[in-house]
Amino acid sequence: MGAAGFPLGRVCATRGVAHDMERDAAFARFVAGSLARYRYCDWGDVSVADGNDRAVEWGGERILAAYRYPGHGSRKIWILTEADRSVTTVLYPEEY
Repeated sequence: MGAAGFPLGRVCATRGVAHDMERDAAFARFVAGSLARYRYCDWGDVSVADGNDRAVEWGGERILAAYRYPGHGSRKIWILTEADRSVTTVLYPEEY
C-alpha cells in the first residue's frame, strides 16, 4: 500500500517483549522500527502478505507480520492487529 493504511488501535507488548525492551535498548529500537515498517504495510517475513493487503483494504480480518532481529539468529517478533483494529500486540511467536 505504501502509505499508512490502517489504524493500529492501542499498541501493547506481551510481558516477554516488554521485559526485553526494558533490558535492551537495541531491541527496543528494533521493535519501534518494526512497528514503523508494519504501519506502512511492510509485513516483514510472512507468507500471508496478500491476505494482509486484503485485510487492510477491506477490513474484517486480523493482520500479522513477522520481523527477524538482525544478528540474533532465529529470534523474531510478531505484530498482530485484531480484526476490529482496536489493539495491536507485539509478541514472540512462542507467546501466541
